[in-house]
Amino acid sequence: MSKVAVIYMGGTFGCVGSPLSPMSHCQFLPKLHAIIHPHLTDVDCYPAPDIIDSSACTAKTWLRLIQFIQQLKQTQHIQKFIIIHGTDTLSYASAVLSHFLAQSCTVILTGSQYPLLNIEGTEVRVETDALNNLHHAIDHISQVSTGVHLSFDGQLYHGHSVIKYHTTALDAFRGISSQEYIRTPQTSYTVSDTDISRAQTLNLINLMFQPTEQEQFSNFLNLISTQAPDFLILQGFGTGNIATNAQIVQQLKQLQQQGCLAVLTTQVTFGCIDQRYAISQWVKDADILVSDCIGHADLYAKILKLYLTYQHISQYQQHWADAT
Repeated sequence: MSKVAVIYMGGTFGCVGSPLSPMSHCQFLPKLHAIIHPHLTDVDCYPAPDIIDSSACTAKTWLRLIQFIQQLKQTQHIQKFIIIHGTDTLSYASAVLSHFLAQSCTVILTGSQYPLLNIEGTEVRVETDALNNLHHAIDHISQVSTGVHLSFDGQLYHGHSVIKYHTTALDAFRGISSQEYIRTPQTSYTVSDTDISRAQTLNLINLMFQPTEQEQFSNFLNLISTQAPDFLILQGFGTGNIATNAQIVQQLKQLQQQGCLAVLTTQVTFGCIDQRYAISQWVKDADILVSDCIGHADLYAKILKLYLTYQHISQYQQHWADAT
């Protein structure tokens, strides 16, 4: 078996004490290595460039992680990686790594709902899902296909297909099984310091629709037109349905002229966008894009990669269909 790099990013997995707080990676990583070694001998454990609560993660965090992985690939010739990450934004991390690393290496992300170690940090906690999740990732890292995957509660999913659907349950994630064939990102992206700087300027607004009057949507569009974002994600009902009028269509066109690209998706967890209904004629009239992604994290990752690859809204539109 080739060498595996385990990269620790923080989260509940590495917390100790009461109330819970992160153990210093200097203390945690030797304990982690000792637990892993009987099951995986050729392994190195690394601290991630940023070890933080996953709710504080942003594109910058994940791009720095990707850059670190790409450096390990180049300098240490490592091709297999296990990433330990907090669960709050684990689906986003998994999707971003999927789009940027693509088929360039094998990655399994995992985390836990309970800490690996007991309160004192001296031994493995009696009741924890962390150990099983870690073992599951270890067992599959040399069996799974190249690409990015997420391991949780005995399941292995395609990395860009995952959502966190439950706040506290041990089976907190859902996605498409790694055993099932789906279209996966194919083109990797080498992350530079310039990319990390540019990612911090990405202005993306997500609007999840509620059953309110069209006038309120129009007022919202007026409000953001004073400082238009780079992307406006519209989470419609059902298969992506939103009731609009001529004024709203014109406002969306005006936003596009200001460099804001609107993308239609659905607030429903699973399923595809379907624009065959008459109520959706406005999508063509407003000339907005329609998401072809599996879920919201996948859409976020696609937009981020598009934003770093190209510089102008016309390029985003031109390359939307082939951006993988």
